[in-house]
Amino acid sequence: MAIPAALVFVPVGVLFLVSGLIVNLIQLLFFIIVRPFSKSLYRRINKNVVELLWLQLIWLIDWWACIKVNLYADAETLQLLGKEHALVLSNHRSDIDWLIGWVMAQRAGCLGSSLAIMKKEAKYLPIIGWSMWFSDYIFLERSWDKDEKTLTAGFKRFEDFPMTFWLALFVEGTRFTQEKLEAAQEYASIRSLPSPRNVLIPRTKGFVSAVSHIRSFVPAVYDCTLTVRNNQPKPTLLRMFSGQSSELRRHKMSDLPETDDGIAQWCQDLFITKDAQLETYFTKDVFSDLDVHQINRPIKPLIVVIVWVCLLMYGGFKLLQWLSMVASWEIMCLFVVILVIATITMQVLIQSSESHRSTPAKRPLQEQLISA
Repeated sequence: MAIPAALVFVPVGVLFLVSGLIVNLIQLLFFIIVRPFSKSLYRRINKNVVELLWLQLIWLIDWWACIKVNLYADAETLQLLGKEHALVLSNHRSDIDWLIGWVMAQRAGCLGSSLAIMKKEAKYLPIIGWSMWFSDYIFLERSWDKDEKTLTAGFKRFEDFPMTFWLALFVEGTRFTQEKLEAAQEYASIRSLPSPRNVLIPRTKGFVSAVSHIRSFVPAVYDCTLTVRNNQPKPTLLRMFSGQSSELRRHKMSDLPETDDGIAQWCQDLFITKDAQLETYFTKDVFSDLDVHQINRPIKPLIVVIVWVCLLMYGGFKLLQWLSMVASWEIMCLFVVILVIATITMQVLIQSSESHRSTPAKRPLQEQLISA
């Protein structure tokens, strides 16, 4: 992405940078002072603190881009959203699927307690990655010898989680692109598997490990299928879109097979069904047989952004007063530095979400765990 494109996001970047650093510092403070004595209290505090940052991204979806999200789900699933722990299993078609997941988590009241299994590099991302690390996200190195222990320890930490949480897992391992689809089709041909058209072949080791370790205290798997409207380009942080459809089907954890092979096959069958569903949508414009529910935009993200803007404007005004006795060139240099840092930060975050910068296409191996 070119620098001029990032300049569009400079005002948002300054807001996100300054408020994000404040949130990260507050998280660090409570991590040092509270967590050693009460992990439960720390998590409750962190949930509310981190939402002050993450709600800004929800605001981008709801109030800036005015994106309309349609959720297809049955009545029972809707009633249970936000009232139970869940393992969320989703396809990964665009750069901002994770953000749509956050939108649904926010509506369910568990944005600040949403979790995910991600690649290790994500925790080093400025602001957003640090906030995830403080929030108990699991980060993998893509080496099963190391990741198996990391996953086991991570799942163990969730046993006494004091609030409802959603744990997201993108089992395709990387974002959907045509190049990766062709690699998946080649692999399917060699292994005599159904050839995918709209999804990639899932890597099942991570899912099997998750089910095996958390099924005793997580009652459900949420099968989430994401797509955008027909004839629209894939959305990115720079190119938002006008419509998003999401189907959510709830599966009782107790209904899943008991053996590792059975769990792996269940996951593979699930993605065969997803593939057929997306093919029907792209060819016949029929997405789901479940009832559709429009996810209305809440006022809370807007209030949070307005409060942050007011606080930063007040702080900036006081800073200018304090700097009024300083030479003007020093003030100008300070503003230039802030703008440059904000631009670079936004560019890093946007580039990290772009699909062409994700895992290079290669023949998928079901035995290899790759977490996006």
